[in-house]
Amino acid sequence: MAGVMPLAAFPPLSLKEEAAAARKEEEMESGSGSAGHMEGLSCGEEHENGAMPSPSPSPSAAKKKRYHRHTSRQIQEMESLFKECPHPDDKQRLRLSQELGLKPRQVKFWFQNRRTQMKAQQDRSDNLVLRAENDNLKTENYRLQAAIRNVICPNCGGPAMLGEMSFEEHHIRIENARLKEELERLSCIAGRFGGGRSMLPSSPLLLPPSLDLDMGVYSRHFHELPQPPPMLCGGDMLLAAGLIDEDSAFSGVLIMEGKKTLALDLAMTAADQLLRMCRADEPLWLRTGGNGAGGVQMEFLNEEEHIRLFPWPMDVKGLGSAGCRMEGTRDTALVIMNSITLVDAFMDANKWMELFPFIVSKAKTIQIITSGVAGNGNGSLHLMYAEIHVLTPLVPTREAYFLRYCQHNSEEGSWTIVDFPIDNLQDGIQMPLMRYRRRPSGCVIQDMPNGYSRVIWVEHAEVEDKPVHQIFSQFMNSRMGFGATRWLSILQRQCERLASLMARNISDLGVIPTSEARKNIMKLSQRMVKTFCAGITANGGQSWTALSDSPNDTIRVTTRKNTLPGQPNGVILSAVSTTWLPFPYHQVFDLLTDEHRRSQLDALSSGNSLHEVAHIANGSHPRNCVSLLRINAASNSSQNVELLLQESCTHPSGGSLIVYASIDVDAVQVAMSGEDPSYIPLLPTGFILFPAEPQASISGSAAGSKSSETAGSLLTVGMQVQASAVPSAKLNLSSVTSVNHHLCSAVHQISSALASGTPPS
Repeated sequence: MAGVMPLAAFPPLSLKEEAAAARKEEEMESGSGSAGHMEGLSCGEEHENGAMPSPSPSPSAAKKKRYHRHTSRQIQEMESLFKECPHPDDKQRLRLSQELGLKPRQVKFWFQNRRTQMKAQQDRSDNLVLRAENDNLKTENYRLQAAIRNVICPNCGGPAMLGEMSFEEHHIRIENARLKEELERLSCIAGRFGGGRSMLPSSPLLLPPSLDLDMGVYSRHFHELPQPPPMLCGGDMLLAAGLIDEDSAFSGVLIMEGKKTLALDLAMTAADQLLRMCRADEPLWLRTGGNGAGGVQMEFLNEEEHIRLFPWPMDVKGLGSAGCRMEGTRDTALVIMNSITLVDAFMDANKWMELFPFIVSKAKTIQIITSGVAGNGNGSLHLMYAEIHVLTPLVPTREAYFLRYCQHNSEEGSWTIVDFPIDNLQDGIQMPLMRYRRRPSGCVIQDMPNGYSRVIWVEHAEVEDKPVHQIFSQFMNSRMGFGATRWLSILQRQCERLASLMARNISDLGVIPTSEARKNIMKLSQRMVKTFCAGITANGGQSWTALSDSPNDTIRVTTRKNTLPGQPNGVILSAVSTTWLPFPYHQVFDLLTDEHRRSQLDALSSGNSLHEVAHIANGSHPRNCVSLLRINAASNSSQNVELLLQESCTHPSGGSLIVYASIDVDAVQVAMSGEDPSYIPLLPTGFILFPAEPQASISGSAAGSKSSETAGSLLTVGMQVQASAVPSAKLNLSSVTSVNHHLCSAVHQISSALASGTPPS
C-alpha cells in the first residue's frame, strides 16, 4: 500500500523564457498602432524587398527603417474591423486602405501585429491562472498526504506507504488484477465453446470505483475483516464494462445439451428430498423453544442427520470444513395468495424479485432448460442467478448460481419449488468473493380455502464463515438474517400488500378520490421503498466508508452520481447507522409510526407537527399502510404545501420497515391522475427494525436502566441527501459532518423517548 501520488504540477516559465517573452512583447508593442497602447505608433514601412523588419535589427539595418504613426481615426477604424474580423481578406484590406489613405501592406501588417499582441496578452493571463492552479494543487497534495498517513492498507492490515500510489489507486489495481484473471478464464471458456475463437478483447478491464469523490480524508479501516471491492460475478462484470449486452452476459455459464438430462435427474432428486424434509420432524429438525432472536421460535436442521438421510447423488466441491458453515432452517405460514399465482411468481425472476424486495436485490433467469408441460410450469427447470442481502452495508451480499425446479404433486394437490447447486454441471463458474452455495432449498405450497396457501419453507445453504460487524453477529448466528422465517415473513407481508393493491372494496381514509388513484399512490410508494432498499445495502458495486476506526462505530457513508429520473440529479450522499436498543422492536415501531409522537423528535421532523391526510391500508396490521402526512411548517401557504409520502410494515417475527420522502402537492396530483409518476424525484429516509437477542457482550449499547439481559431490537437508520446538484461536483467535509450529526441526534432522541416513555420536548 502506498500513499498519495504527488499531483502533477504545472512548471512555471523559466527566467530566460520570461525575459524572451518580455522582449518580444515590448517589440510588438513598439510596432503596434492599436488604441489604448502606444498612441498612433504603427509598424513601420517594410523594406524595399517587401520583407518584415527583423525583431532584433542590426544598427545598420535600423537606419533604413521608417516608422509611420497612424492617426486616431485610422486606429479607430482598424480596431472596429478587428473586433468583427481579426483576419480580413484582400478585398477588405484594400477597401480599408483606400478609406484611410494607407497602403494595403500597412493594413496587413497592422492586423498581424494586433493579433500577435492579443495572443501575448492571452498567454500572460493563462500563465497567471496556471500558476494559481499549480499553487492550489500543491496545497491539496500536502493536505492529502497529511490525511493519508493514518490510512490502513486493506490488503495486509499494515500502515500505508506514502509516495507511490493513492489509496483509491491501490483498490483499482487490486480490482484490475482480479479482472485480468476473470478475463483470462472467460476467454478460455469462450474459446472452448466458440470453436477456439475468443470474442473477448485482449485489453484489461478496469472498472472505476463507485466512491470516487473526495472521500479519502476518512479511514476505511474497521475491526471486522476488510471488505474488498464488490465483485461483479461472471457475465455481470462484462455487462458492466459494456463489452456484451444483457442477453449474452451469462452465456458462459449455460448448461450444455449433453448435461441437461443429468440436470433434470438431479432436479427430481432435489424435489424428493425437499418433500421429505418438509414432512420430517425430530431428530432431523431441532426447535429453539422460543429462544431465538427476539423470542422467535425457529427450527434448525441437524446437519449430521441430514447427511445420513439425504446423501447427494454426486460429489459436491465443498468449501472446506475449516472455512464454511451450514445453515438450515424451516418455517410454516399461511399466505393470502393461491398456489398457481405463487408458482408463476417463483418461476419468473422479475416477479420473484418484486415479491421479495427486502431480501432479493437482483435475480435473473439465465437459461430455461425445460419449460414444463401443460403450460402451468410443472416440470420447469431454470438456471438462475441471484443476489440476496440484509438491509445494511455491514452484512455482505450473498451471490449464487443455482437451478430451480417446479413440480406439481397431483396426488396431494401441492407444488414443490426447489433450488439446488449446479456443481458438476458447469465447471466455468467462478465462486464470488462471499462464497455461497444453495443446497436443496425451497418451499412446498398447498392450496387452502378462500384463496390462501399453506407454505412450508426450507432454507439450506453452505456459506463461507466470515465474521460480520459485531452488532450483527448474534443476529446472523441466530439464522434470522437469511433463514426461512425471514423469507416467509416477507412473503406474507407482500401477499397482503398485493391483495390490498388489487382490492376494489376498501374504503380508505383521507383525500384519495378513486381506486385508480389509490393504486397509483401505492405504486409510487413501492418505488420509494425499492429505491431506499437499493441505496443502503452492500450490493450494486457500492463502496461504503467508515468514518472512524472504532469497532463500535456503525456509520457508513457512500456517494453516487445520479442523472436518471426518479431521483434528483447530482451527487447523492447516502449514510446508514445501526444501533442496538434495549426495547422490543414493536415498541420502537409504534413510536416511529405515531405521527403525533414522532413530530416531537426534532431530528426527524425539524420541530414541525405532522397530520395524516390520507391512509391506505395494505395489510392486516393497522400500521401496515401507505400514508400522506402534511407537514405543518411555517413556510406552508395555499400555493405551497409540504407532504410526506410514507410506507410502514411490520411482522411479528420478520422485522419492521418505515420509509418516507418529502413530496409536493403537484406530484401527488400527478400520481393520482394516472400520469407517469416515474419522473417524480424521491430521496427516501427510513428505518429498519429487527428483533435481537440481549447485547450484554457489546460495549457501548444504550442500555440505560434496563437489564443487560433484556431482549431488544436492531435499529438501522438510512438517509439520502442531495450533496450537490452538479453530478461532477466534489463532496465536501461539511456535508458528511452534517449527515453524521443528524444520524447521531436521531438515534439519541429515539433512545431517550423510549427510555422515558414520552418523547423529549
